[in-house]
Amino acid sequence: MDFIEDILETLKELARRIIDVLLGPEMQPEPEPIPIPVNEPGRRR
Repeated sequence: MDFIEDILETLKELARRIIDVLLGPEMQPEPEPIPIPVNEPGRRR
């Protein structure tokens, strides 16, 4: 049984690699931009 499980695991890894090549790596969420404080001069009118 271990032999069959090893073959299945190898096939899963191979399928995962083929999908990565065809579709690109797994999508990862984009990191949120860090807000940068901006010193705005007071508006005078």
